[in-house]
Amino acid sequence: MEKFEIKVNGPEDVYYFEIEILRSDHCAYQVYENGKLVAVFEPDEEEFLHICDNPGGLDEEVIYEIGLKIEAQII
Repeated sequence: MEKFEIKVNGPEDVYYFEIEILRSDHCAYQVYENGKLVAVFEPDEEEFLHICDNPGGLDEEVIYEIGLKIEAQII
């Protein structure tokens, strides 16, 4: 299991997240903020990420930025 941290500029705040990479086919990227699970992403057939779950109720713009940062780390 790999982990890395990212910083995301949201519409009104700056967010710091820890990304945990799970080696599974479904919902492989879990996003934590202060130790709490706030979002989960899954890759499609072409390795583009899509939101799988948003238990933290994060803003759509923040979700989009998280996806971009994760993709930049894994390419």
